[in-house]
Amino acid sequence: MDAVQKANSGHPGAPMGMADIAEVLWNDFLKHNPENPQWYDRDRFILSNGHASMLLYSLLHLTGYDLPIEEIKNFRQLHSKTPGHPEIGYTPGVETTTGPLGQGLANAVGLAIAERTLAAQFNQPDHEIVDHFTYVFMGDGCLMEGISHEVCSLAGTLGLGKLIGFYDHNGISIDGETKGWFTDDTAKRFEAYHWHVVHEIDGHDPEAVKKAILESPEREGQTLADYLPYGDRLWFAE
Repeated sequence: MDAVQKANSGHPGAPMGMADIAEVLWNDFLKHNPENPQWYDRDRFILSNGHASMLLYSLLHLTGYDLPIEEIKNFRQLHSKTPGHPEIGYTPGVETTTGPLGQGLANAVGLAIAERTLAAQFNQPDHEIVDHFTYVFMGDGCLMEGISHEVCSLAGTLGLGKLIGFYDHNGISIDGETKGWFTDDTAKRFEAYHWHVVHEIDGHDPEAVKKAILESPEREGQTLADYLPYGDRLWFAE
């Protein structure tokens, strides 16, 4: 909040709404190495709703990446390592550039395809050198975009079992409540794509979040965790 306020620019609501679920993912599940951000078998974390970039920068700073507090304080400033939207090759630990809604989701599907392709090529029965997950955060805006339909249908067709999506289902966009212009039963849509859907998780309940994540590795298919940010949703800030 302080960094966004100091910049007098940015999105404080989305990072706060997703922070609890990110804390569980990064502390208990995400396989990564802050001292070697390019470690080849790391899990991939994609923030498709890239306007929530302060969430990602906070995670990178707190987990030991080369992103000092001075860069956090310079959020959205010229030449800082914390631009308004994440940019690959600019900030250590950022996997892909996101900004246009839905783009990061497409990148995540591509990364999951790459993991499967490389695993098939290089893994041996007694030695697996490629074995990682792709996690993607997405919001209502991401799933309004046409590209979300295309790539999620592809993921379901291919049965990408190491792809887990977290849907921040708060019904809010920068223009207000989405119910005024968007009608979609997202859970049923993803079930039609042959995704495993974990319905309406309380995004502030760590045990519910853990349970949802643990469901995925046992399945031969990708998972969508449809979570609701219960409690104060900061309607003004999203």
